[in-house]
Amino acid sequence: MWNNYYILWNYAAVSIADIRYMELGPCEELTYKFPASTFVFTIQGKAYVTINDQKHEVSRFYVLHGGKGSVLHIEAEQSGLNLFYLMYRASLPSGGRTDLGNMMEHMNPFQLTYGFGPKSPVVLYEQVKQIHALWNQKHPIHHFQAKSLFFPFVQQVSAQIPHAATRYSMTNQVSEVIEIVESSYAEPLTLRVLAEKVGSSPRSLSRKFKQATGYSPIDYLIQFRLFKAKEMLLHTDATLDEIAAGIGYPDGYYLGRMFKKHTGVSPLKFKEKTSEPLKWPDLTSTLARNDISRGRAGRYVYNDDDNHYQYKHGGSLYMNRQATGMLLSILLSLTLLLSACSTGAVSNSGGETAGSKGTSSATSTVTADSQSSTSEPRIISTVKGDITVPAEPKRIVVDLYLGSLIALGIKPVGTPEMNLKNPYFIKSLEGVENIGEYETISLEKVLELQPDLIVTGDPDLFDSFSKIAPTLVVPYGELKNTHEEIAYFGKALNKEKEAESWLADYDGRIADAKKRVSEAIDADAEVSVMQFYDKAPLAFGDNFGRGGQAVYSALGLNPPADKTEILMKDQLVEVSSESIPEFAGDYIILTADNLTVEELKSKPVWSSLDAVKNDRVFIWSPDRSWYFDPIATLDQTEELAAWFTKTADQK
Repeated sequence: MWNNYYILWNYAAVSIADIRYMELGPCEELTYKFPASTFVFTIQGKAYVTINDQKHEVSRFYVLHGGKGSVLHIEAEQSGLNLFYLMYRASLPSGGRTDLGNMMEHMNPFQLTYGFGPKSPVVLYEQVKQIHALWNQKHPIHHFQAKSLFFPFVQQVSAQIPHAATRYSMTNQVSEVIEIVESSYAEPLTLRVLAEKVGSSPRSLSRKFKQATGYSPIDYLIQFRLFKAKEMLLHTDATLDEIAAGIGYPDGYYLGRMFKKHTGVSPLKFKEKTSEPLKWPDLTSTLARNDISRGRAGRYVYNDDDNHYQYKHGGSLYMNRQATGMLLSILLSLTLLLSACSTGAVSNSGGETAGSKGTSSATSTVTADSQSSTSEPRIISTVKGDITVPAEPKRIVVDLYLGSLIALGIKPVGTPEMNLKNPYFIKSLEGVENIGEYETISLEKVLELQPDLIVTGDPDLFDSFSKIAPTLVVPYGELKNTHEEIAYFGKALNKEKEAESWLADYDGRIADAKKRVSEAIDADAEVSVMQFYDKAPLAFGDNFGRGGQAVYSALGLNPPADKTEILMKDQLVEVSSESIPEFAGDYIILTADNLTVEELKSKPVWSSLDAVKNDRVFIWSPDRSWYFDPIATLDQTEELAAWFTKTADQK
């Protein structure tokens, strides 16, 4: 029977008659006779619907079909009903195959009457929305495009008709969630959203999904997004920011953290080391299996302990790192050979050699006058074993912790590009060389700079870096706060007096900022740190940028009381639109590009917040809020203290 259905659709000449959108008010009724074969797709509300005496109880997403002349009767409930009509005409070619006519006598697919809740409503909604938008443009090319999209819609609907009777069994609900995730993974999907799409409660859906697959729906979503990220890493030169935008994450920084959390390696290391083709298992056909992906990482959690300074990505790798060891050995050998051939060459404080031109004009600001009294090499214990740090390193390359080095009066010879854009100490970086992005550091450039010490927060880079110079590895997150960080590097780099002096100034300025804020706002006031992101706004705890350290650690302010536990545990939470009020405090510190408080007042949900209504929103751009090194944290704290004071004065 159904084979004939598809054959007839395949041979039919189809044209669109009309595409309409309609909204029925509370308890409104409608009777309508179809002038052509018609699909009805409801998207919101509830109603009792009858087509040719077939009765349907419609809720939210529902597909109905009737042939030309069919009578539709709708009785909307209190919530009303929003729906689309897709009217079309279909006919078989004349003088053609006689068997097609016989099939039509037994079942005419264009006159069938049926209705059901679709398996993939979001997919259908996106298709219908595009078809409707194109049709309304009233131009032949747009009508042609609308027709081309009509067939995928019919295919989606037709594939589900034979199974409509068993639509809402447990297994089919789980299958539907899987299909939604795999078709809409770039959308802001939460457990609540998924449950609503399949007509279930979040708790019930989570239980069913885990019983059938061994994993929660959100676990599956995370793993599928990361699978797509892996595909892009292996098969394209897309940057992390571009990949993040394509899979539903706010930026490359967030993607990089999640990727390493769940795979155990950074995106770059994955790209270097993976040669086997990727394969994503079809869970819809084997729901009982528990291995969503072979060798998959552990259960997903939002918190991540290996924080590092914010980075963006662009360009490509400067070196094929699969050959890093061999190339570095060759380059080092050549360097040593050339140095040996330079008769009488000795290093000076600028890094140049007598009788030869230096590779860089940048020089370290570490001088004998600024050194502490101990001028001997120091042995520092690290995760990679004991490292001997030169007594007075003058040519330091640093990928992370740049802020701490600047605080101690040390200017490196090289650092990643994002560090060079740090507005909080950019004036101190004149002459410092760009060694690439954090995830795409140029080892050739590092070697060219002839460092006598490398400081890194990435243990994965130790093997490469240590071939060039002594390498101090401190995984980010190992040092818990500003005091630990500054004190550690003060000791490691023979700058203990400078560390003590900087921290004394830091403590005094932080104390003053806290005093000003305590006088400006109530002690019980709640402050939210958020980022405006149209797909899924983000709320932050205190171990991230966006002002988290300044607000919660330095100023000691309160996050929203009923969200404290989740924010302090998870540190970063994607917030659905309807949940924004739950995460919004009396004051909001908001990261956003090209957005004003007045514009925020015009946006749904945001405009209802007391903080927005009363101008208690501080908005800054990502290039200022993303950094969270000690210098940035101090400056952000004072900037926010000034804003809190000004806001209080304007009351």
